[in-house]
Amino acid sequence: MKKSKLMTLVTAVLFPVAFMPTAGMAESSSHGAHEAHDAVADSVISHQRSKLAKNTKGKGFGPQSPRDIDSATGNNNRMFSEAPAYTEMNLCNIHFHKNAEHKGGEFTKYAGNGDGHGFLSGYEYAGKLNKKDLMPVHGDICPSKHGALFAGDTIEVHYVHSTANIVPGPTLGACLSDVIKNPQLRVETQVYVLVNDDRAADFSKLAAHGVKNGYQQALNIPANTGKPIQYDGSTTGPGYNEKGSPFQVSWSVRPKVARVNIKTVGKWCKGNVFKEDHGHGVRNLVMNPELLSDIK
Repeated sequence: MKKSKLMTLVTAVLFPVAFMPTAGMAESSSHGAHEAHDAVADSVISHQRSKLAKNTKGKGFGPQSPRDIDSATGNNNRMFSEAPAYTEMNLCNIHFHKNAEHKGGEFTKYAGNGDGHGFLSGYEYAGKLNKKDLMPVHGDICPSKHGALFAGDTIEVHYVHSTANIVPGPTLGACLSDVIKNPQLRVETQVYVLVNDDRAADFSKLAAHGVKNGYQQALNIPANTGKPIQYDGSTTGPGYNEKGSPFQVSWSVRPKVARVNIKTVGKWCKGNVFKEDHGHGVRNLVMNPELLSDIK
């Protein structure tokens, strides 16, 4: 199989949200259309959870993600070697999800069931913002078929690292190489709230990367948002709402939210080495104890 076809296949498995069909989704990215989607019934989410349990039972799947980081226990004991510290790995990809996939810390407000395909669901910043923070900005920010970003929105950023000898690039396929198809993976996770405030953090700086101590690194991951919660999990994305992810990932999730200037996120979406231009959907929070590890 040619390398291009192999990478496409592996990327589709690792990062299924990027390959999900979008037929039937609203084309408009206006705030009115953004709010107009009817959330699916609780029964839809319950059915997805039941399918996930059925499709993983007795199959030997390892612990899954995302999870409630405030709940420390799980019954999945399928262990794997913890990935090294991210400072001893190569940054391979940066992407973000609209609303937090994880729950806990300062992001515990449920956004609702969404469309049943990972959009308009997840968790939001539970703190307070002032009127200036929430003032609309001119133009659409990171628009897509699923809507745009707005002041007050929450995003969860995944700084993905690999033990493979690679350089940062688009999708999680950038985490693989011809000589290492099964590298160890670590995701450093930071949740941000988007505000209309020029004094808030610049997302381009938060996503800046370069070589440091011989490794490709994200140079400005926040260091003041609490001690990261460490746990064994998997890749995420709504493509795994009804099936288990077969990939093993070491997670570090910071419990506190950082403020970021929404206009700088919009600028980043217009051009970056990762070819990211919108917020991805979220996987349902994994609640089945049989699919969760103990938090370390």
